Amino acid sequence: MVSLMFHFGWTWIGLVISNDDQGIQFLSDLREEMQRHAICLAFVNMIPETMQIFKTRVKIYDQQLMTSSAKVVIIYGEMNSNLELSFRRWAYLGAQRIWITTSQWDVITHKKDFSLDFSHGTVTFAHHHNDIAIFRNFMETINTSMYPVDISQSMLQWNHFNCSISKNKKKMDCFTFSNPLEWLTQHTFDMVLSEEGYNLYNAVYAVAHTYHELIFQQIESQEMAKPKGLFTDCQQVASLLKTRVFTIPVGELVNMNHKENQCAKYDIFIIWNFPQGLGLKVKIGSYFPCLPQSQQLHICEDWEWVTGETLVPSSVCSETCTAGFRKSHQKQTADCCFDCVQCQENEIANDTDMEQCVRCPDDSYANLEQSKCLQRAVTFLAYENPLAMALGCMALSFSAITTLVLVTFVKYRDTPIVKANNCILSYILLISLTFCFLCSLLFIEHPNQATCILKQTTFAIFFTVAISTVLAKTITVVTAFKLTTPGRRIRRMMIKGAINLLIPICTLIQLVLCAIWLVTSPPFIDRDTQSEHGKIIIICNKGSVIAFHFVLGYLGSLALGSFTVAFLARNIPDRFNEANFLTFSMLVFYSVWITFLPVYHSTRGKGMVIVEVFSILASNAGLLGCIFVQKCYVLLVRPDLNVLQK
Repeated sequence: MVSLMFHFGWTWIGLVISNDDQGIQFLSDLREEMQRHAICLAFVNMIPETMQIFKTRVKIYDQQLMTSSAKVVIIYGEMNSNLELSFRRWAYLGAQRIWITTSQWDVITHKKDFSLDFSHGTVTFAHHHNDIAIFRNFMETINTSMYPVDISQSMLQWNHFNCSISKNKKKMDCFTFSNPLEWLTQHTFDMVLSEEGYNLYNAVYAVAHTYHELIFQQIESQEMAKPKGLFTDCQQVASLLKTRVFTIPVGELVNMNHKENQCAKYDIFIIWNFPQGLGLKVKIGSYFPCLPQSQQLHICEDWEWVTGETLVPSSVCSETCTAGFRKSHQKQTADCCFDCVQCQENEIANDTDMEQCVRCPDDSYANLEQSKCLQRAVTFLAYENPLAMALGCMALSFSAITTLVLVTFVKYRDTPIVKANNCILSYILLISLTFCFLCSLLFIEHPNQATCILKQTTFAIFFTVAISTVLAKTITVVTAFKLTTPGRRIRRMMIKGAINLLIPICTLIQLVLCAIWLVTSPPFIDRDTQSEHGKIIIICNKGSVIAFHFVLGYLGSLALGSFTVAFLARNIPDRFNEANFLTFSMLVFYSVWITFLPVYHSTRGKGMVIVEVFSILASNAGLLGCIFVQKCYVLLVRPDLNVLQK
């Protein structure tokens, strides 16, 4: 029975048994076999033998069966019991189930209603036996008038026992037809012997063979003269009967020794109901336990001609989890009851009813159905990207503009406006800004270990030079005006070019920080598989995040110092005083990099690189514009203002 359920995928089964030793033993054996095939019991109705107890619980049994989602129910027990009464009651209540039982229950499954639906048929298991052709020929040619004894009564009993007669015929004379076909039409007589009939058929031959052997022995031992020994020695007959092995007329070997007859073959039938109560048994398969497990059950493929349907009804607690979903078992329920939960991101379930999802490798990604892994495409911020191309063009353009400004300042190095703002510091600032613009190009194209290290260190060092130069310029402005006040001792302390030492000192500190960064946890090539679906983005991992933020923090402290000094010197009266421009340039610098931090940490993949490049360009452009645009305007457009008196 379990092999049949496993074949059709029935995992949610109801069980109705008699509450006796035989039923309990059947339940124990069935549970053990079901566990091997992951089949669960939806309910177990143990029908008591006592009628009084049965009456008190009958509604509970009805409710269990009628409300259960199990479409397949096993019935096991004896006929003429409360179990049979329950079965008839459920048929009356219209319970449409697939009933699986033994062949002795064939007799009560014949109904008048026309039913060829597999969803509420009866599947029975019966011991295999060959068709007895001589019996069929006998029944087809029988003429009751040929016999001296009226066998109508015997045929009535046989018919009632074996195949359920039509209820519209009540008279005994209905068996007196001389035409057997007419008789068979009036009474739904099954031409195939039932299990009991076949056992009776074999028993007759077993007894015949036994007495034949006994008589043969008596003839050989010259004991035929003793007539009473033939039929009175029952012990001898029983002893011989247990050892009989013979072949019946249909060619089947019968072994009366049950201990040696362990490989009994079974036939599997389904009963279709035709009008007028004709129950047709259709063989749909067989089971032979002595074959290998994969060959034990055989289901015929041509039995579907009866209904023309190939769809087998389902009997499961939970529907099958399709590919892309895994099973999530519910608490305090059977293993067959579960929910289907979709696999998480980048996980797949490539089969049905999977217990766990499988994560795709890093170089693969799950398709939209999450049923298989696909190979990822390798990508990076390349110049083929329009935004990367625009950023690269901006970097080259700004570096070219900065170079032109430097050339302009060198050309007009003897003019008052250039001298008044310390031309050496202006040269250093412009050169550092040029390299800052160019270092942003290292962030574009395929990264490697060298570029990952270079772009972080060059960015940090050139920016340090630029900010420390701005700091030196602001200190120069303040110091210059303080030294012009008469009587100040600070004039004696000032040494020409001492302020210029500030730049290498600040740069050296940044070099030490970068060296510590590279020694402890340097940047390295990394692969981002999360940012873009189906792609691997090659990026540079910062390595030590703490070191990266220390470098940025040091730049921020230099910018804060420059802003503070420039802000204090903003009101010094002079046309060529650049303190106001330095203050505004630091405000722009701070605005860019304070905005950079949250945006940078909220983006992934190529977006992080784009944000970093844009921040470098924006902050450099802010310094270039705020500090040098006004000076270039005076040098190139208003030379009349570039005089010492102004």
